[in-house]
Amino acid sequence: MEPLAKKIFKGVLVAELVGIFGTYCLFNKMNTSQDFRQTMSKKFPFILEVYYKSVEHSGMYGIRIQDQEKWLNSK
Repeated sequence: MEPLAKKIFKGVLVAELVGIFGTYCLFNKMNTSQDFRQTMSKKFPFILEVYYKSVEHSGMYGIRIQDQEKWLNSK
């Protein structure tokens, strides 16, 4: 492999690893903090929707409803 191709390959690999790590950290934060999910619902509702769908797809139901009930009661 040529030196330029190796550098490009390493750059792409590092970018993918950073993306995977960032996604994991974001998912973990949303999975453990209802307050963070509320912040996400205000700033990035489309990301929160992806979180809810992925959690529901894995078989864990009710998180969306619990969040909505708490947020309505806290107003």
